[in-house]
Amino acid sequence: MNDEQLLRYSRHLLLEEIDIAGQETLLKSHALVIGAGGLGSAAAPYLAAAGIGHITLMDHDQVELTNLQRQIMHTEKSVGKSKVNSGKEFLQQLNASIQIETIEAKATAALLDELLPSVDIVLDCTDNFASRHLINASCVKHRTPLVSGSALGFDGQISVFDPRNAASPCYACIFAPDDDFAEVSCSSMGIFSPLVGIIGAIQAAQAIQVLIGFGEVLVGRMLLWNARTTQIDEFKISRNPECSVCGKAH
Repeated sequence: MNDEQLLRYSRHLLLEEIDIAGQETLLKSHALVIGAGGLGSAAAPYLAAAGIGHITLMDHDQVELTNLQRQIMHTEKSVGKSKVNSGKEFLQQLNASIQIETIEAKATAALLDELLPSVDIVLDCTDNFASRHLINASCVKHRTPLVSGSALGFDGQISVFDPRNAASPCYACIFAPDDDFAEVSCSSMGIFSPLVGIIGAIQAAQAIQVLIGFGEVLVGRMLLWNARTTQIDEFKISRNPECSVCGKAH
């Protein structure tokens, strides 16, 4: 690291779990953030501030006025712009020394096959089951760690799925791809503004821990946050040997 970086990240360097070696790891890392909405608006800025050297933002949507209640990466001047371009402007103002790449598109299997070989970690900040299952399957295929978060109403959840760990379940171990879920969205159910900030910030923290390799990340555990009661619950999750994505047959 150069002198400017030593000063910028000095508060990280004081933490023995991170130190110079850990910060250098972050500077060399590539994180893919899929979804530049509520969760991504909290996760991506903390990754940028922490010094993740290469961040790719992927989202197909444009900024709408209703987004501004919670998607703090975007401003009133961003309305009508693509979320990834708006997000890139925000992140570059936060940390001009890192590389911000944008992909204005929905995640597809082909696109993820192209991206994941060069990605160190994926943050799923999307808002629907189909995308989550697609991202999970690609991460299992490419053995890329996945930090998965979701938020709706007053409730959020987060877990880490790491295909490099033989004991780690994947998203499909918990929610089978062929299960019939009633898809709901914040446009119909509503969402508490700070909730996405809380869950997105935890996603960023988990990603940093996975990249550096310290602490106990949420592999094999799911954390639930209830904003009504400020209650945090956690339950253990196990790998399903019959899982259609990561099971023995696959």
